[in-house]
Amino acid sequence: MTMTEPFGVYVHWPFCLAKCPYCDFNSHVRHGGIDHGDFVTAYLAELKHFATLAPGRVVSSIFFGGGTPSLMAPETVGAILDRIAELWTVAPDAEITLEANPTSVEAGRFAGYRAAGVNRVSLGVQSLDDASLKSLGRMHTSDEALAALAIAKLNFERVSFDLIYARQGQALPAWRDELTSALSHAHDHLSLYQLTIEPGTPFAALHASGALKVPDGEQAEAFYLLTQELCDSAGLPSYEVSNHARPGAESRHNLLYWRGHDYAGVGPGAHSRITQDDGKHAIAIRKSPEAWLEAVAVSGHGIEQAERLSPQNSADEYLLMGLRLAEGIDVTRLKAIDGRKLDGARLQQLEAQGLVKRTPGRLRATDTGRLVLDRLIVELAA
Repeated sequence: MTMTEPFGVYVHWPFCLAKCPYCDFNSHVRHGGIDHGDFVTAYLAELKHFATLAPGRVVSSIFFGGGTPSLMAPETVGAILDRIAELWTVAPDAEITLEANPTSVEAGRFAGYRAAGVNRVSLGVQSLDDASLKSLGRMHTSDEALAALAIAKLNFERVSFDLIYARQGQALPAWRDELTSALSHAHDHLSLYQLTIEPGTPFAALHASGALKVPDGEQAEAFYLLTQELCDSAGLPSYEVSNHARPGAESRHNLLYWRGHDYAGVGPGAHSRITQDDGKHAIAIRKSPEAWLEAVAVSGHGIEQAERLSPQNSADEYLLMGLRLAEGIDVTRLKAIDGRKLDGARLQQLEAQGLVKRTPGRLRATDTGRLVLDRLIVELAA
């Protein structure tokens, strides 16, 4: 790690208007409201602590995630951005992203976020079908989503939105029509996720009881391959398993994660990877918003767990994240982390099976390989 490598700051806003039944993120509903002032004070204090852990870095990207960051007041976003600029040098072309839900109330705040310094927005559309939105627990309609998208395009240079596919009862032709429509509205980036059943969610209970069925096996593969085909044709190829962009419009913040660079994460449930003199450290913040507020008030941060990653763990993490990318991994970087040299005979075998492709200095998973990425990583890490 050099001081010139990309460095990101992630800000987790843990609140939502309602909890979606498929979501296992650290998000909470507080019907009694929250004290924005207390939270702003805590974010500013925790950022100060992280600046002591990662001093002198140049911030290349900032990401407000959640939860629903578009429930934050624009003044809150502005205060956090100002503090980041006080503590670190923010690159003149830094990417500053805010996730938003496409309700009309939140869309009306977009001008305020732009004035605060946000230059990229990511909209949680999830579907362009109203019945599917209802079953996914979303609180907006497809018309509201498209209206919010139009407002976003007026306020921000860069706009992305998310869709979930391979939903219960969804047929392949219906997804073709929905994605074709989405691509006609796309700006420069799309995140397209197959519906996964996460443990502990309401969808997991329904799935276990047989009340919820999602495509799997060959059917799920067909959804994935159709997604790649349509996005390629539209000029938004995948640069990561679930992310598509026009060349040059990739999410810099997400690339920073997948390429194994450092980032500081603040707010309830946030995670960090910070390289210090003795190696890379993994840091986790306590999840409960109230417990986090209390901890920050006492000690200036809400860190619950911090451990130094072994070179082997760091290399495994780089392998795991990097092979999600279409560009693959830099084998020289991998070797620099823990001295690892990938097994030539095993690579040759995987290449013969059409799962990986080698080019000078790089190793990447093919489209077929990315369908069995977990297996591939186990093979390579062995």
